[in-house]
Amino acid sequence: MFVRKKKNRSGSVSVQVIDKSNAYRVVKTIGSSKDPEQIRRMFELAKLFIAHRKKQYSLFPHDQQDNAAVLNFVRNIQNSHVRTVGPELILGKIFDQIGFDAVGELLFRDIVIARLVYPTSKAKTVDYLYRYQGKSISTQSIYRFLDRLNDQYSQQAQQIAYEHSLSVLKHITVVFYDMTSLYFENEDEDDLRKIGFSKDGKFQNPQIMLGLLVGRNGYPIGYDIFEGNTFEGKTLLPVLRRIERKYGFGKPVVVADAAMLSNENLQSLEQEQFPYIVGARIRNETQPMQEEILRRCGRLDDGQTVVIDKDNFHRLIVSYSDRRAGRDVYNRQRGLKKLRRKVHSGKLTKEHLNNRGYNKFLRLSGEVKIEIDEVKVAQADRWDGLKGYFTNTNYSPELVIRTYSQLWHVEKAFRISETDLRIRPMYHYRRKRIEAHVLIAFVAYTIYKELERRLAEVELPISPQRAIELTKTMYELRFELPDDPYVQRVLLKMDVEQQMLYGLMC
Repeated sequence: MFVRKKKNRSGSVSVQVIDKSNAYRVVKTIGSSKDPEQIRRMFELAKLFIAHRKKQYSLFPHDQQDNAAVLNFVRNIQNSHVRTVGPELILGKIFDQIGFDAVGELLFRDIVIARLVYPTSKAKTVDYLYRYQGKSISTQSIYRFLDRLNDQYSQQAQQIAYEHSLSVLKHITVVFYDMTSLYFENEDEDDLRKIGFSKDGKFQNPQIMLGLLVGRNGYPIGYDIFEGNTFEGKTLLPVLRRIERKYGFGKPVVVADAAMLSNENLQSLEQEQFPYIVGARIRNETQPMQEEILRRCGRLDDGQTVVIDKDNFHRLIVSYSDRRAGRDVYNRQRGLKKLRRKVHSGKLTKEHLNNRGYNKFLRLSGEVKIEIDEVKVAQADRWDGLKGYFTNTNYSPELVIRTYSQLWHVEKAFRISETDLRIRPMYHYRRKRIEAHVLIAFVAYTIYKELERRLAEVELPISPQRAIELTKTMYELRFELPDDPYVQRVLLKMDVEQQMLYGLMC
């Protein structure tokens, strides 16, 4: 008998045991593979099979002793010998390369990486650090660190994040701004946590307002925290002024949604020489302007725009989209269906007569009879597919729309923070810990964006979320040899995706 390597059409190699005593006959196929190391191993297994079949065991007893030693070693491996090292290998390397290692606190690094990998409470972070990194840290140690984190390292960490974004973007010519509310499970208010308009529908929970400023593609520029009952329209200028004074990035074009559109805001932006592009509420324009918009936009084709000069410096740009029109029709029909059902049920009262949502299609008939105003319904479809943009820039209409359309990056930043990083709900009640919690999420988001950029740069078909999941099963084995005083560390073999990710970072 002998061992044969047979090449297959697929490119793999089959390892077979062949008996030629009575013509050629395949006694056993050990397996097939394209991996040279796996082929070598199967070849050795085939030779061992032949030796057992012929009762011809090795003349060198140390071979069997080696096998026994290996088995004994494997049997004595403990859980504590195996550590999860992927988060440190991948995310820790990005942390260092961005420059956050300049914050000379190892606990800061641990908490930020834990926020990316295991985004739960600080108490759970203690469990994560012990189970996956073998670090024994008390919950109180983390809370004491949070109490001084914002005062000691916030400015430094934010500066590092900004400088990294600047190095990626080269020039900051456009910034995008949006607000979100972060609610607390504790129902007690204080000078920061206040009940206000909640974007989460948590109107009974105190909250804070978080304003986030990002550059193109969502790279972080800066943030600020406001009291929970602050109107979001009053936060844009304070954030811009503070960050502009801090970093001196000039006067980039400011992009924000319609919630920021107020005469006071726009006048202040112009006084401070900020160009801007904001969403326009075209249905709230004056009656003559609404009529002009409908007259000029009545026959637009998909993708066409109309420019209305309000004066020498301001333009209202209105675009039409077939896709948006279809969405408007669908949403209106769905809303009206629910409204008609309520009207027919007789459960609506005059208290429902407000101008919110599809209630604007209701009217009083007679004394207390409520019915659908079909005239308003018929008029509403004239606005289907139209969207307005108000600007004082000299950008072309196409560039205005293209620039505004990137506002979703800041919305995505909030989604990442709220889902992947779980910035809310918050359980802290001390202001210092709240500020530290937001800072940790901001730094973690910066690392997330850099991971996303590197994956896209080499067109690696792995999402940042998937990459972070892969790091959780990258293991290292730590052991000691009998005659060696040093601890040996061996990185366990990774699967294909992990190898690609590791190769990208290392």
